[in-house]
Amino acid sequence: MSDLHKRNAHIGSYDFEALVQSFPELADAVLLNPSGEKTIDFSDPRSVYLLNKALVGCFYKVDNWQIPEGYLCPAVPGRADHIHYAADLLGEFTGGSVPRGKRIHVLDIGTGAGCIYPIIGAGSYGWKFTAAEIDPLALKMSMLIVQTNPSISRLVKVKQQKQKQFIFRNIIEKRDFFDLTVCNPPFHRSRNEALDANREKWRKITGRENLDHLNFGGMENELWYPGGEEAFIGKMIRESADFSGQVGWFTSLVSRKESLASLEKQLAGSKAVTYKIISMSQGKKKSRLLAWTYLNDEKRMTLAEKYRKE
Repeated sequence: MSDLHKRNAHIGSYDFEALVQSFPELADAVLLNPSGEKTIDFSDPRSVYLLNKALVGCFYKVDNWQIPEGYLCPAVPGRADHIHYAADLLGEFTGGSVPRGKRIHVLDIGTGAGCIYPIIGAGSYGWKFTAAEIDPLALKMSMLIVQTNPSISRLVKVKQQKQKQFIFRNIIEKRDFFDLTVCNPPFHRSRNEALDANREKWRKITGRENLDHLNFGGMENELWYPGGEEAFIGKMIRESADFSGQVGWFTSLVSRKESLASLEKQLAGSKAVTYKIISMSQGKKKSRLLAWTYLNDEKRMTLAEKYRKE
């Protein structure tokens, strides 16, 4: 995947020999494509899970990682791209040098059962994370991952969002300051829309119809939200204004290009000082990173001075 961010550790083809050596269980999923190259069956949820588990262990030193049945298995290379492009925002006034270490505090909204953004951000930059989650089982699993992996146990705190009507409220406290927030929002409008998208994805990979289930995993709050990602991110934008002085950059993935017009209009009408749309590409998949800040250049330069000292 040559289109990934230049700092993404997953650029290029998967080194299955090294991955299997690090995680022998993956060997059962490896097969040869028609060209004789090693790969996996990307239509098989178990194989996809084993590949991402191997990537998490090999690249980020998180060996005890698992996803409960039915929950979304994050694609590690794509999530890493979000982290690295978001990291570039912190380097804007430091000559492009990304600040590292645990004094950088990042908030992950909806960390999921795999706690993947904190794993990648802590592993890549040594950042500290607060990982927010509303689903009880996903919360429990993320806590277990953090507690049982020494590489992240001192850098990540998992926090429960107890009220589904809020995103940042209850999570950002009065004395908190977050250099970044990250989020992979639910992007479908309904369960039926999620099922239709799943069937299309299955058909493209296998050439067959899949009518029975969400083959690629995902629970309700992971995959769909009334109004889809446009409504969810719109709510983030409105609520973020209440925490304008407590966050350097708010960011969110935007899967659908069609969502941008409405979101741009909302940001243009908000008190955000500036916003950016950053294009990302993972092979054939195109996505965007939407970022906005309420801090003017002077305040961001002051932050940059802090980063340099650290």
